[in-house]
Amino acid sequence: MSDLLVKLYELPDVRLHVDKLRAEGINVRRAMAYEKHQVVAWVDDSFGKAWAGECDVAFSRNPVSCIIATENRIVIGFACYDCAAMNFFGPIGVAEQVRNRGIGKALLLSALGAMSQSGYAYAIIGGVESAEFYLTSAGAIEIPGSTPGIYRDRIR
Repeated sequence: MSDLLVKLYELPDVRLHVDKLRAEGINVRRAMAYEKHQVVAWVDDSFGKAWAGECDVAFSRNPVSCIIATENRIVIGFACYDCAAMNFFGPIGVAEQVRNRGIGKALLLSALGAMSQSGYAYAIIGGVESAEFYLTSAGAIEIPGSTPGIYRDRIR
């Protein structure tokens, strides 16, 4: 599992992806503080306690550092940043039944765009097992020698 680096000043335009999803009834937006319990519970149910813990941290940030995708007012995806460490993107997840519709890419680019607007020039994506999504969606590159990175000695 390597870490990846993304140049935030060379991101693809997310608006086309978000607009396409909106036309299909899917909204991609920053989560609101009052939605914390529903979002964190959904992440826990869908992806487990480790990611739910990081998502919980996203709600302690101002502004909230969690982007969500909703359909019919139900959470179907999320992406967080500044959770495991400052300037780190992740975790990200999309409900299995709605994958391969561009939701993950819209979440990724929206969160990375928010990081750029916060003043970061680069973002780190930590502990990536399969890098292809990040390479093709955001132009990420592998950081040599980044294994195991910050995720060493993880508690079980």
